[in-house]
Amino acid sequence: MSVASPVRETSSKASIDAIVALTAPAMGEVNAMILAMAGSNVALIPEIAEHLISSGGKRLRPMLTIASALAYGYRGSDHVKLAASVEFMHTATLLHDDVVDESDLRRGKQSARMIWGNQASVLVGDFLLGQAFRMMVDVGELSALRILSTASVVIAEGEVWQLSAAKRMTTGEADYLKVIEAKTAALFAAATEVGPVLAEAGPEAQAQMRAYGLNLGLAFQLVDDVLDYRGTAQALGKNTGDDFREGKLTLPVILAHQRGSEAEKAFWRGALEGGENDDAALLEAKRLLERHGALEATVARARGFGEKAFGAASALPASPSRTALLDVVAFCIDRVN
Repeated sequence: MSVASPVRETSSKASIDAIVALTAPAMGEVNAMILAMAGSNVALIPEIAEHLISSGGKRLRPMLTIASALAYGYRGSDHVKLAASVEFMHTATLLHDDVVDESDLRRGKQSARMIWGNQASVLVGDFLLGQAFRMMVDVGELSALRILSTASVVIAEGEVWQLSAAKRMTTGEADYLKVIEAKTAALFAAATEVGPVLAEAGPEAQAQMRAYGLNLGLAFQLVDDVLDYRGTAQALGKNTGDDFREGKLTLPVILAHQRGSEAEKAFWRGALEGGENDDAALLEAKRLLERHGALEATVARARGFGEKAFGAASALPASPSRTALLDVVAFCIDRVN
């Protein structure tokens, strides 16, 4: 396993099979609710929503909501609505992200903005956010509503922060980690924290699951950063090299820039700030990232956050839920291998 831990109950080959099996009954209901809540008399709304919802995403975040509730013995049905809310929040973020990043591909398919345009993509994202909050209100659990609504605000802040820092080579590692904590890890944290809230497991359990989700989300994003330069479009769910072409500052670039010569720093400024990011420049970027060990250093940091997530889940009593949550951490890190 890539993520070391004294707890040895993860599968020998990292996968999410355990959490898929564990959550399958509830996720069947979640998927039905997603399709129902994506419906509208305005034909374009379900058309765009269905395009992204059916495009092969793993739906990891709602599965984490289900698993975290089951881990604390929850036996009700409200976790289905909250899991669907989490997925709608995530889907809305993807629609908005693709517009901001001008992405052509999402999960191996044309992005919604390429088919229907930016305006429709943004507005349907807003519709999905509205539906997410309707489902949260239907649950009637004020603490869960507070957690998820706060996450929505933090995610939006992270998006704006990333936009402002995207092409500034003065952005350092600490600031970048704050950006991805807001943009990506906040939803993972909220998705897992609401499980013990529904189970009435108490503040300590909430903090434990929040720590699990937050660190898992950080590890997940850092692995994505590496895959953009080392992976495949199939593994990443979008074109590799998109971060570079969009002038997006990620941790591997920050590290390579810090470790580079003055000439190399000039290359990075030209590529990210000056838009000099053609295929030849991408090859040079990959060479510099490898030369300075920036990709491996980013993987090492991802493993560090993975260790923290693993430790948080390890404190749970032995159960299929704990095994599933531990497997997710290992799977997240092993995507880069």
